[in-house]
Amino acid sequence: MNRSQKEQQVAELTQQLKETPAAFLADYRGINVEQETELRAKLREAGVSYKVVKNNLLKLAAREAGAEVLEEFLAGPTAIAFAGKDVVAPAKVLSDFAGDIEAFELKAGVMSGKLMSVADIKALSDLPSREQLLASALSSMNAPVSNFVGTMAAIPRSLVNVLNGIKDQKAA
Repeated sequence: MNRSQKEQQVAELTQQLKETPAAFLADYRGINVEQETELRAKLREAGVSYKVVKNNLLKLAAREAGAEVLEEFLAGPTAIAFAGKDVVAPAKVLSDFAGDIEAFELKAGVMSGKLMSVADIKALSDLPSREQLLASALSSMNAPVSNFVGTMAAIPRSLVNVLNGIKDQKAA
């Protein structure tokens, strides 16, 4: 890789670090090609950008992007996952994969410029996804309307029941 390619890669990494809400570092040493392919497929499905990077290039990009907190974790083979709109999705996929495959280890993460430990990433992965949170919020907003409609429908139903009772009394 020549100097201009390295500069281009540093610029791309810097831009991704600035634009993404969160990024997670992992040590992929010891996993085979099938496992790596499976991980990449799961991350792609979750809308996550995943790259194996050179530590020196990532250090330069982290300094430029204001994510210097990652520098101490840039030793050994390093892969980085950039979150898309949903920050929980990559944390879930990476935590699950690290739990299933002993050789794959999470190193650290950064969210909004703050360092995240492995425990923080696992705690983040336990949160519901963005879609689940939106569905929960919508159902909470919909509940009062549903209750109101049910109450309004009960009034004519009660009137019909009373009228039927009167009709049955008069018929007897």
